[in-house]
Amino acid sequence: MKDKTAPYIGRFAPTPTGPLHFGSLVAALASYLDAKAHDGTWLLRIEDLDPPREDPSASLRIPQQLEQHGLFWDGEIQFQSQHSSRYEAALEQLSKSHDTFVCQCSRKQLSTRAGLHQGVCQQHPSHDIEHPAAIRLKVPDQVITFTDGIYGDYSQNLFHEVGDQVLKRKDGLYAYQLAVIVDDHHAGINHVVRGVDLLDNTPRQLYLMERLGFTRPKYIHIPLATNSQGQKLSKQNQATAIEANDARQNILSALRFLQQPIHDNMHTSTLDQLLIEATKHWQPSLILPSHNGLI
Repeated sequence: MKDKTAPYIGRFAPTPTGPLHFGSLVAALASYLDAKAHDGTWLLRIEDLDPPREDPSASLRIPQQLEQHGLFWDGEIQFQSQHSSRYEAALEQLSKSHDTFVCQCSRKQLSTRAGLHQGVCQQHPSHDIEHPAAIRLKVPDQVITFTDGIYGDYSQNLFHEVGDQVLKRKDGLYAYQLAVIVDDHHAGINHVVRGVDLLDNTPRQLYLMERLGFTRPKYIHIPLATNSQGQKLSKQNQATAIEANDARQNILSALRFLQQPIHDNMHTSTLDQLLIEATKHWQPSLILPSHNGLI
């Protein structure tokens, strides 16, 4: 299972909108086990770029919950809110290569094109400096394809399916699509394990990496944990926070969700030994693709 070309570096990168729930524990555990099964490094990054959506206590509680579940990261915790200079440098590089443009289009204006921005501002720039503007990435009429470790080959035509991407919002906040790939590049991330709700984000991120000269990581997208209504577990859907006194059972439940082998001794082992055994027997190939929880 070991990658002979470069040391494995993975990460868990939660958004601090609330404490970890079972769905986020599944994502954390999968990324942790994949890293440790490759004798790799597992980093923790808090993606705190959208203050209006964030829970001020979550940036502290999330690391505590991980530790309570035996999931200890390597190195210092990284916070995206401290990386503005990185994002500005990337935007400057993209501007110099003429890959970005300023856009003042409203959602109402884009609604006539199914919400997609397809080059109108490039052809008819109308930047009024007195009004806020976003910075968008020009996307080509091109199909981007990658192979996921669970979902197989996935393709997307960026122009027709996603349109020109916002990299910096009108309110001055940096977009997820920019921040995630810049931070992954700076950290040397070469393996990304995350939820399948981000599968369709990957082609646009790969194109942005290409324009910035970044190396593609390998991807594994895992199925989403859902509630009884089939909705993705989230703060919005009142998902319950995981608790420290249920740590062993939470890990066992997450392993079952990930369709991993659970041997008899794992039911009675300590939390640390449970994670050692889970790492030893980690087989992402056993995880069946599912689109449950996707809109």
